[in-house]
Amino acid sequence: MREVNRLRAGLGLFVEDVFASVPRKDQRAKGECYLRGLMLDGRRKSIQPMAKRLPDGNMQALQQFVNQSPWPWAPVRRRIAERLVRVVKPEVWVIDGALGKRANCQVAVSVHAATDTASCPLEWELFLPEEWAHDLLRRTAAGVPEEVGHVTKPRLALGLLERLAGWLGSVPVLVADAGYGRSVSFRLALEERGWSYVMAVEPKEIARPADAVPYLPPYQGLGPPTLPRYREPARPLHQLVGADACFEAVTWRQGSKGSMTSRFAVLQVRPSGKEATRTAQEQAGGRSRWDGVLPLRTLLVEQPEEADEPTNYWMSNLPATTPIADLVRFAKMRWRVEHDYRELKHGLGLDHFEGRTWRGWHHHVTLVTAAQAFLTLRRYDPKALTTA
Repeated sequence: MREVNRLRAGLGLFVEDVFASVPRKDQRAKGECYLRGLMLDGRRKSIQPMAKRLPDGNMQALQQFVNQSPWPWAPVRRRIAERLVRVVKPEVWVIDGALGKRANCQVAVSVHAATDTASCPLEWELFLPEEWAHDLLRRTAAGVPEEVGHVTKPRLALGLLERLAGWLGSVPVLVADAGYGRSVSFRLALEERGWSYVMAVEPKEIARPADAVPYLPPYQGLGPPTLPRYREPARPLHQLVGADACFEAVTWRQGSKGSMTSRFAVLQVRPSGKEATRTAQEQAGGRSRWDGVLPLRTLLVEQPEEADEPTNYWMSNLPATTPIADLVRFAKMRWRVEHDYRELKHGLGLDHFEGRTWRGWHHHVTLVTAAQAFLTLRRYDPKALTTA
């Protein structure tokens, strides 16, 4: 009983701090009640069964708090993020995007703070499919704000990162799967902001070897001046990993069945293609001022001992001199978020939101984030719950 009272007191202090921006005391009380409902045992985490399990649960009041009440969610998420990064000190931010059902317009982009031992979502944005963006009936029924339109997931992710950078100041290494890493323009946008990344990419992405050098064809006296070009065409990444690639065994963590170990190699390549070329020309001040040299990037390649060819590729703007153990740990850090999604979804009801409103969804994921943050702080540093 003493432990229950201590937990309840810690939750009260936590809610008082992170929900300080919520204007009314009764709203903050509903927020605490909702959090307790999410964290209590019970398979169903939608409002009706939660209200039945709570001594002070009121289904109608909780429904109104989540779906209709106009309390702002951004300040709550900001305060949660501030507290989390101060205690957890994340090595990476993981960009992710898997939630709910596309048919219900509940697919989201998220950014998670992660280390080898903990992760927690920091910020979310709801993805609006193109078919929803121009459907007035759907938009009206879901309460989608007029200013919200269809934006690609990489652009949504960039907006989330800029927001978090404004809140928190520094940005650690950014990690994402190939859904984001395949976008050269997204990687270049991160570079323009001075951020480091390790992104999964597809083997069909084209690049040139590090030692490739452009040449200037002789001018024939007709038409515009000639521009520098490479003699050999760009090749898919899997064709750039030659027999002389130096693979070495790297262990990145201890799993439930033993050490997680595989073989990795680090190469330098020059990402190519229209996006890479266009950006290089723009950065040089135009096509006529570009020397034709594509920048070097670091390519991490995985080929397990039993595999006949590479199985995974990651592109990074970190120096090739970065210890390979660090590159591998960063690349593999997504496992932490995937592991914790089970708690978010099944333990805390992330995808159990039964509403269909834009505001309700944002309120629900904010409350789930708060519950996950409370549990993370409690596991990671219980003393952090007693100090704001």
